[in-house]
Amino acid sequence: MSLNHPQTSLFDPKTTALISIDLQGFIISMPVAPHPAQQVVENTAAIARSLKAAGGTTIFVTVGFSDDYADAVNQPTDQPTAFPQGGLPAEALREPPEIAALTPDVRITKHQWSAFYGTEMDLQLRRRGIRTVILAGIATNLGVEATIRDAYAHNYAVIAVEDAMTTFSAEMQAFACERIFPRLARIRKTADILANA
Repeated sequence: MSLNHPQTSLFDPKTTALISIDLQGFIISMPVAPHPAQQVVENTAAIARSLKAAGGTTIFVTVGFSDDYADAVNQPTDQPTAFPQGGLPAEALREPPEIAALTPDVRITKHQWSAFYGTEMDLQLRRRGIRTVILAGIATNLGVEATIRDAYAHNYAVIAVEDAMTTFSAEMQAFACERIFPRLARIRKTADILANA
């Protein structure tokens, strides 16, 4: 996968928001590839600090449900998601220290893959004058991809940070970044974002 691009201005920090997806206990503890979860956390935190210092917006999104999961999607699938009885424990929802140490402009709890569906994401972005969104998090082709698709459909310019997201295999990451995201976003590395902010 080639991510070599001319070093032109990617975005105006003042009209740009970082959207960080699902960096929380039970997500970052899963086996992931091609990038370790810790690398995704560190790269996301670096982008958040840099963007915020340049006047940008940071939005941290986590997934959560009521204790009885009445607000979770529950339609039949071939690979249903299994949740522990009695609700998600506190450690499942806890952010890693690098993320917890930051103060985002907005926190959003979602109840499905996309951070747009059923949340105030679009309202928060539009009222803050955001035109470009930078996506990072886990998993690339689940929560991140669903949010990228919706951001594109809402007419935001999207930047997908390849080394600030990861999924469950290198093949899944490559398919998303080589086949899907180029039609919806610009794919860049953390260094590209830091050089622009």
